[in-house]
Amino acid sequence: MFFNSLSFAIFLPIVFVLYWFVFNKTKSTQNAVLIIASYYFYSCWDWRFLFLLVFSTFLDYYTGIRIEKAKTSMGRKLWFWFTITINLGFLGIFKYYNFFADSFSELLNGLGLQTSPLLLNVILPVGISFYTFHGLSYVIDIYLRRIKAEYNFVDYSLFVSYFPLLVAGPIERATHLLPQVKVKRMFDFDKAKEGVYQFVWGLVKKVVIADTCATYANAIFDNYESMNSLSLLLGAFYFAFQIYGDFSGYSDMALGMSKLFGIDLLRNFNYPYFSRDIAEFWRRWHISLSSWFRDYLYIPLGGSSGGMGMKIRNTFIIFLVSGFWHGANWTFIAWGFINALYFLPLLLLKKNRSNMETVQLYWNFDSFKVFLSMISTFLLTCLAWIFFRAKSIGEAFDYIGRIFTNQSFQSQYLENERYNYEIILLILGFVLVEWKSRTQVEPISGKYSSLKLALCIAAVVALGTYSDYKEFIYFQF
Repeated sequence: MFFNSLSFAIFLPIVFVLYWFVFNKTKSTQNAVLIIASYYFYSCWDWRFLFLLVFSTFLDYYTGIRIEKAKTSMGRKLWFWFTITINLGFLGIFKYYNFFADSFSELLNGLGLQTSPLLLNVILPVGISFYTFHGLSYVIDIYLRRIKAEYNFVDYSLFVSYFPLLVAGPIERATHLLPQVKVKRMFDFDKAKEGVYQFVWGLVKKVVIADTCATYANAIFDNYESMNSLSLLLGAFYFAFQIYGDFSGYSDMALGMSKLFGIDLLRNFNYPYFSRDIAEFWRRWHISLSSWFRDYLYIPLGGSSGGMGMKIRNTFIIFLVSGFWHGANWTFIAWGFINALYFLPLLLLKKNRSNMETVQLYWNFDSFKVFLSMISTFLLTCLAWIFFRAKSIGEAFDYIGRIFTNQSFQSQYLENERYNYEIILLILGFVLVEWKSRTQVEPISGKYSSLKLALCIAAVVALGTYSDYKEFIYFQF
């Protein structure tokens, strides 16, 4: 069940009515409605993996209590490492086992030892990376005595399985979400209206921008060997906006629909393509994941407290692990490594904490330099996205090489449809709207909100009717 599907358009209003008008007497009944809705939502993907979600929830709930009640330091450590091992073990088996088995087999074959790896014929449970990280942050915070264990199993279950964030985030913290689910929510019309605006704008990003760009990006990447330089450049450009519209659109829809239930989620995107350097980009892109790795990996490794060598080591570890988190393929590791290389000069020059404020442009030379820095950061990001999108590292290098060697900048036709340069105008219009809205959550609210809402819905219906690209990219992670 996708957020942009007809079945979800039926599901969401039903949950909303039951939540506010039928079972709204107590916090417990509200939470029960959301848990049942969340489990049904997840079972629509594959009911067989529902046990994995329930088991993960119970494991972290129980071990969190055992960690808190442990009488000795050794007992705390045993329970802590018990749950960490099982959580990462499940993630490793379902997401990474085949990758390691294949890679090890290829290594042995390269050494002249012919092997045939034993692979698991299982699909990746949707959302496993996200709800695993929810649980991990919870037990780590208990172990470090940052929070107390949650004894109400229903409240904790909702923290883990809350359907707006279940399959693609944002990655919530217990310190932020649990206090909200432990109290009865009261309906707030203004908040609900804000949620509708944000949900619809996220739907525009997904259906109008991401899915439209996906048609062209997929056609180019799937046939890159026959594409000229202009086509390949456009392919990288289209994919950059596809993944941005896809993932930030999902996040906006998650945050928006959550406001319908009186619950605020963490912001996950903050206009990253207006960043002036790669450090700022990572403060604005997938914020919940970046902050998770910062708090639970980078800082425990020593963070920035040691010498430059330690800082460089920790930076590369963070980016490589972040890349590997996205998928079991060397392309994601290469993508993480490239971003670490981008980050390195800023770290060496101690400029990685520059550009903390919202970007502003004026009619002067300094603003021209700022504009160039935004363009260069975006181009570097597009170059890295090629590795993210390619099927192999060799294909990514071949794709980039052909950009410089095919040397033709004429319009090309694809099998399904020709390049439609109106899509570039659509993207530029979207960028202008994003630029104007960069100091707020979404652009629909404010003056003429009803008209803007109607136009957005019309655009979604017009383009969504003919789109056959429904899936979200980050569902595979």
